[in-house]
Amino acid sequence: MALKVIGAGFGRTGTSSLKLALERLGFGPCYHMSEALLYPGRLDLWMKAADGAPDWDAIFEGYQATVDWPAASYWRELADYYPDAKVILSTRDPEKWFASTQETILSPQMWGMMEGTAFGDMAAKTINGLFDHKIHDRDTLIRVFKEHEAAVKAAIAPERLLVFEAKEGWAPLCAFLDVAVPDEPYPRVNSKEELQAFNALLDSDVGRAMMAGEGMPTEMMAKLFGK
Repeated sequence: MALKVIGAGFGRTGTSSLKLALERLGFGPCYHMSEALLYPGRLDLWMKAADGAPDWDAIFEGYQATVDWPAASYWRELADYYPDAKVILSTRDPEKWFASTQETILSPQMWGMMEGTAFGDMAAKTINGLFDHKIHDRDTLIRVFKEHEAAVKAAIAPERLLVFEAKEGWAPLCAFLDVAVPDEPYPRVNSKEELQAFNALLDSDVGRAMMAGEGMPTEMMAKLFGK
């Protein structure tokens, strides 16, 4: 199954809500950073990609779309590999984005838990390196954020690209994908509070096993996600 939608936006630009929206519109399953933690062997595939030997077909087997890191770090390669896929650049105000990252996915607490794990090694190669390993430096992060968005806009043909903010809701997304607008609110998930709960999960025996690349136990997966 080839990808139909490639998310080029960095984490904390509404990617979790976009994942749910795409799945609601028929473009699921949608790959997200969480997928790399939930299933065994996924981190190894991303390490190979980071080392220059990606197997995109294996990584995205069974998926129609992808959003968030680590895939967003490879938006250019994925756009070339899946030439028929549309590209969505999820975005938000750079200052608000920076503040959000420091409270959540790039916080010292999060990276402290990840240190020395397979997940931490993967994230260091696919995310940290984007920012010259200065993930808490405001000027660096905002500069890279803006440069990244400019590069996507310059490289992807306008008819293939949607620059999208979650606050815009269904209308531009559905028009871009040529699907009907659902009669329900646009998803709003992955708040700071929800991520803090996720951090608590990671700071447990189950979470440490997930960060080691062992995935989530099947019984917990079934209870939480019905999988």
